[in-house]
Amino acid sequence: MRRAFAAVTAKLPQGWGDLGRQIGLLVLVDLAYETVRGMADGQRATAFANGQQIIDIERSTHTLFEPGLQAFFTQAQWLIDFANQVYMNSQFAVVVAFFFWLYFFRNDAFYFVRNMFMVAMGLALVGYALYATAPPRFFPEYGFVDTINDFSSVNHDSGLAKAFINPYAAVPSMHCAFAAMVGLSAFRLVRNPVIKAFWLCWPLLIAWVVIVTGNHYWIDAALGWSVAAVSALVAARLLARARPEAWSWRARSPREAEA
Repeated sequence: MRRAFAAVTAKLPQGWGDLGRQIGLLVLVDLAYETVRGMADGQRATAFANGQQIIDIERSTHTLFEPGLQAFFTQAQWLIDFANQVYMNSQFAVVVAFFFWLYFFRNDAFYFVRNMFMVAMGLALVGYALYATAPPRFFPEYGFVDTINDFSSVNHDSGLAKAFINPYAAVPSMHCAFAAMVGLSAFRLVRNPVIKAFWLCWPLLIAWVVIVTGNHYWIDAALGWSVAAVSALVAARLLARARPEAWSWRARSPREAEA
């Protein structure tokens, strides 16, 4: 047991204390999210009114293309199954796996990316609190389809699902914000050209997924990307300058780290 503990300790880039701090920060962010989620759950009427407002804006600008896009892709069951699976896993499983890889294998860049995510979550919480919005899947009268409820075995609106999903958190799309931050960070960090190309396309894939599954309007996706951009600027221009030795973007390769 002592040998196993020592082996694990040797693998930690900054020791157990630092790992505990990072986990603690993630827990605090989750608690803040749950608090705001509870506030948004009590604003059903407001959320539907705001959702209708988004639809009205898109209709007035002739950009309400989402129902047509869904109608086109719902003809291919396998594509919808793929989109549903990506939607249900990209927000948690992919992000957690990316952070695990980042912390253990690209630790120099971890703290910048962590700060970027923290800022993004803070901006999202403000958006959810001030502008709770029902997603397009709640407006079937406009042709929107809830692909997760209709094409998969998952009940999107069950009590269990709602324990982990805020049903009125359409603006901004944090799926898109997270995808942009993960995709572009990974693009800068990996060396393999095929993998780089995959991560460069990741934000576009997730934008397609959230729209084709009826969970976000295109405006939500654009706002999600805007949140990611603002968060990157704050992390680089403010936080990195406050602690450049720890919080600036440093992306050394393993070979450079050993030199």
